[in-house]
Amino acid sequence: MTDKRALFIALTMTPMVGPVTAKTLISYCGGIEAVFEESKNNLLKIPGAGPILVNNFDPHAMIPWAEKELEQIDKNNIQVLTYLDKNYPRRLNNYDNAPLVLYYKGNCDLNHYRTVGVVGTRKPSQYGITMCERIVEGLSGYNVLLVSGLAFGIDATAHRKSIECGIPTLGVMGNGMDRIYPAEHRSLANKMMNAGGLITEFARGTLPDRENFPMRNRIIAAISDAVIVVESKRKGGSIITAELANDYNKDVFAVPGMVTDEISEGCNSLIKQNKAHLIESAADIAYIMRWEEIDSSRSVQGQLFVDLSEDETLLIDLIRDNREISIDALTGKTGFTPSKSASILLELEFKGLIRTLPGKKYILT
Repeated sequence: MTDKRALFIALTMTPMVGPVTAKTLISYCGGIEAVFEESKNNLLKIPGAGPILVNNFDPHAMIPWAEKELEQIDKNNIQVLTYLDKNYPRRLNNYDNAPLVLYYKGNCDLNHYRTVGVVGTRKPSQYGITMCERIVEGLSGYNVLLVSGLAFGIDATAHRKSIECGIPTLGVMGNGMDRIYPAEHRSLANKMMNAGGLITEFARGTLPDRENFPMRNRIIAAISDAVIVVESKRKGGSIITAELANDYNKDVFAVPGMVTDEISEGCNSLIKQNKAHLIESAADIAYIMRWEEIDSSRSVQGQLFVDLSEDETLLIDLIRDNREISIDALTGKTGFTPSKSASILLELEFKGLIRTLPGKKYILT
């Protein structure tokens, strides 16, 4: 019997099948195994699976390759996480285009209490390096997982400072797990795997091509509760990540720079357009994210959480992951009826754990 992980890997490598299509197939067929057994006539009945896709759909052809891939993955102690696994980053599952499969090596919690993305230019000024180190050091008191892209410049500075400060740090890669890019960061990557980890959606042998990095950036934006842009020109991967984070309703922060410096144009522009909060320190982030309030009441809330039902805990987790979320979105993500969702939310309000915003949206208190 074929390892289920190999089936997921094979499906990701099947031409014309992206994450959204793959998840639709799995949902309608009733599981990953059923996708490989389904007839073409039945596949044609699935929304979005037109004749061009179905007539060219042959995931079986990728199974031998996937099994060899899995053999090497296991040999190198790499975890294969599918979007249905409990250890898969649940924040990613809020977005339809999240990867079907992730490859991960490390020892951090991918569903950490708080996650912060740090991005910036590959060629920072001394000011940018200093501000990055200052902010990361300041985050050490807030129980965060720091996420970045393992690139030269701000990324590497953030990762190194995290290790120095005892903050777990996760590197999101734009290539396969069989190579470290840039190669100069092999030593850093090894340290990160002992104090965080590396993660990628790309199979072994995938080169760090330019088109892969926007895909990597979407993971950084989606997995982070907050994204910090330390120093950036007006165009580039850091600004793409910030724009994605805004689209995902995440809080974006930017370090201001001199208006005459090209290297600060991106940050200054984000601030000017109200697409990012201006920050000078980690304390600014904590204040806007209300981390200090949460920390001061953690012992009280911890006692309250003991008495939560499984359904109540599920809603609390979803509200926490999204910062704020509507009852319609909660109903869609949980499968509860609207009346059941409303009843649970009302009970959570009585317990003082959530409050209602205009537009029937909910946030944690």
